[in-house]
Amino acid sequence: MTFFQRRKTSSKSSERAKSAITFFTVVTFAAGFLILALLPTPYLIERAGPTYDVLGEVDNEPVISISGAQSYESEGMLEVLTVSIVGRPENTPNWIEIGLAWLDESQAVVPVELLYPDDRTTEEIRSESSAMMEVSQQDAIAAALNYLGYETPRQVYIAEVVADAAASGKLVAGDFVLSINSEPIVDLEQLKGIVTSWDEEAPLSVVVERNGREVTKEVSPVKDAEGNFRLGILVGYKYDFPIEVNLQLGDVGGPSGGMMFALGIIDRLTPGDLTGGLHVAGTGTITQSGEVGPIGGVVQKLYGASRSGATVFLAPAANCDEIVGNVPDGLRVVKIETLQQALDALEKLSADEQVASLPSCTN
Repeated sequence: MTFFQRRKTSSKSSERAKSAITFFTVVTFAAGFLILALLPTPYLIERAGPTYDVLGEVDNEPVISISGAQSYESEGMLEVLTVSIVGRPENTPNWIEIGLAWLDESQAVVPVELLYPDDRTTEEIRSESSAMMEVSQQDAIAAALNYLGYETPRQVYIAEVVADAAASGKLVAGDFVLSINSEPIVDLEQLKGIVTSWDEEAPLSVVVERNGREVTKEVSPVKDAEGNFRLGILVGYKYDFPIEVNLQLGDVGGPSGGMMFALGIIDRLTPGDLTGGLHVAGTGTITQSGEVGPIGGVVQKLYGASRSGATVFLAPAANCDEIVGNVPDGLRVVKIETLQQALDALEKLSADEQVASLPSCTN
């Protein structure tokens, strides 16, 4: 064998070795990629969800319908924003999806247990979200009507009793809560405060109105996974409204649309146009007295508003820490603490007056 033949044979062996290494690398990478694509994670993803104009329609039905009073059409848009959750506890996003979400400033990666605590079922969480939306809508109607000079008396009622909870078999859906330990119940925060501060010395004496008569039940709260006492009931308000206002928004849950509903109702019940034809989005809980509170997922909602074409975003003041540094280009954020402030802001924006004086999350 000549020297040339040996060099040629050696070269072929080297090429085969390089090919084998390349093949092994590709296979290893593909296997790793497949594992990442299939392997579940302990995280879920929050991203901007659908937006809904409260002055418009959903499924060919008006979001706000009113009877018993004159109502008016509007030209602008008042959008409620939502957050979509990617994944469920039993079917979480894979690591590739999580990685891409981490790199996207409009999305948030959150632990599963933050959205789905171990001590509560998915159905219970959905029921609570629906109940919170119902409460929010009732409060929004009350806030709007109060602003317009109507009286809106209310009672605390039980919307649902959680199966196998402390109140199960004692309290029932539809009960009106009159008092606990002889203390008259006037709002939900007061009820929650009484339950969470229970001293465990004796059961709570809960008096309810059921089918027109008073019923007293002894209930001992039970601690949840976070150490908080719970009766295991979902509660809301029943108002005696002087006019009929119906709100519908499909399967959307949670309380964050309260402020925008209240603005929409006022717009419908007053001549003219609150928005001046502007495309306004916003979020925030609301109380009967018109106080605007913080919500979750505000960054995702900012991006949802921007993508929908909104130019103004009404944001709860309590969410400002999350908002600073996360506002998409072209979106003006106005800081809101009360319903009156939101109305004042819309008046200035629609008239294009003193816009620079409106409060923002940086002043």
